[in-house]
Amino acid sequence: MRNFKIALAQYSPSIGNIALNAKKMLEQAQQAQQQGADIVVFPELALIGYPPEDLLLRPSLLKRTQQGLSTLQQIKDIIVVAGYVHIDDAGQRYNSAALIKNGEILGVYHKQNLPNYSVFDEKRYFTPGQQHLIFEHAGHKFGILICEDIWIEQNTQQLTKLGVETILVLNASPYEAGKPQTRQNLVSKLSKTYNVRIVYVNQVGGQDDLIFDGASTVTNINGEIAARAKLTDEQLLLIEYNAEAKAYLVQEKPPALDTIPEIYQLLVMSVRDYVNHSGFPGVILGLSGGIDSALTLAIAVDALGANRVQAVMMPYTYTAQISVEDAAAQAKRLGITFGIAEINPIVNGFMQTLYPFFGDGPADATEENLQARSRGTLLMALSNKFGNLVLSTGNKSELAVGYCTLYGDMVGGFAPLKDVYKTIVFELAKYRNSIEKTPVIPERVITRPPSAELRPDQKDQDSLPSYDILDAILYMYIEEDLSQDSIIEKGFDAEVVKKVIHLVDRNEYKRRQGAIGPRISSRAFGRERRYPIVNGWNAGA
Repeated sequence: MRNFKIALAQYSPSIGNIALNAKKMLEQAQQAQQQGADIVVFPELALIGYPPEDLLLRPSLLKRTQQGLSTLQQIKDIIVVAGYVHIDDAGQRYNSAALIKNGEILGVYHKQNLPNYSVFDEKRYFTPGQQHLIFEHAGHKFGILICEDIWIEQNTQQLTKLGVETILVLNASPYEAGKPQTRQNLVSKLSKTYNVRIVYVNQVGGQDDLIFDGASTVTNINGEIAARAKLTDEQLLLIEYNAEAKAYLVQEKPPALDTIPEIYQLLVMSVRDYVNHSGFPGVILGLSGGIDSALTLAIAVDALGANRVQAVMMPYTYTAQISVEDAAAQAKRLGITFGIAEINPIVNGFMQTLYPFFGDGPADATEENLQARSRGTLLMALSNKFGNLVLSTGNKSELAVGYCTLYGDMVGGFAPLKDVYKTIVFELAKYRNSIEKTPVIPERVITRPPSAELRPDQKDQDSLPSYDILDAILYMYIEEDLSQDSIIEKGFDAEVVKKVIHLVDRNEYKRRQGAIGPRISSRAFGRERRYPIVNGWNAGA
């Protein structure tokens, strides 16, 4: 038995671009070999990227995969463990890991436990595997698992009974608040329980509405974390095994972040990757002087740089002067392209055109929505003209209860705060201000009562309960799936609970038409929470 090194290739694939991914993996493997690594481990489905969804149904998948594997087979003098899609002679697809050395595929492992909950639907695409794969190197016995497999304890138990000393786990594990620590606790517990070392390699990067946070981890048999990769960054992490100590040498690890800084960094990454991978030159958003757009602007600048961000303030009759001042102040502090476009002429033009239909009837939400839709039209026109992606600035609390306007403030191609409750928006804004001597978000944007400013002296709490109460009810109803009666039993006012749940249920149609946004919770709107738009379910039970 001798010492050896393993390289954890925590990388961000280009989903579906197998040729590009294979080239990148080749380069990373060569770099790992040059740094003295014996083995390099890539994430789950690294060759095509995760989740590939219905790209897996394309007729050219087999040909492209074979070409990608041929590229990986060019790698010499290092063992490669790489996630890919295996297609057998019968046309069955498997979520697999290839064991490659000096041009030869020595073995293939098929993922045995296919998740089919939350954001996962692997049973739609893959056939489960039935056997373990074990190999030896430097007198050390290795086993391979893929993502969900490590969460099924009997897999670890079986491998250790077969004499495996280190389990290599290939992962594409999406982020949700607290998930990095949960994963770390899991592998530590398994290592300690079964006297096995675990090398856990995770994908990193934003992909549509999913965030892959990285945080790849190595544990020793006492549950000790020997190494941990960074959040948000691609990284080739090398870890050395000392045969005499029978342990991976402990490295200095990046400090674990508190939840709010963690969420902020990952929202920044998701915006950066969505915009860059989609090929947009930059982004544009409506800057209202309120906290949601202020936070969205800060995230956008941190993600892309000030030179790729444009904001437009679009005041109307009811817009407070301090809103204009605060928007301009933040734009100046961040150094972005900024302009002011009065919407009075646009709204008045709409009203004149609609007068034969509306007559002299009293104003209501219709006139308010015309303001929002005028702003949305301006943003989309600027997007069309200059090519920048419109960022929608709404948060999860508003989207949940429909406190937003279709084709108005909901316009856009990406919504960074879509899965962020309003109470967390405030925390994120305070955090962003805390990391610089001069706060980038004007203080009164955070402290003044939230308002859509669509009518005189309007406040959000005119229509909604206070956000701490609203978010608590929403969390129980959405994340915890509690019934109306169960929430009331916890001490919340019955009429408030009934109103909130009614608003959530009746506004599914709006959410279906909104922009996608990064998932940070255990129950985001979208692929994870799928309710019929029209249904007669009674939320009381």
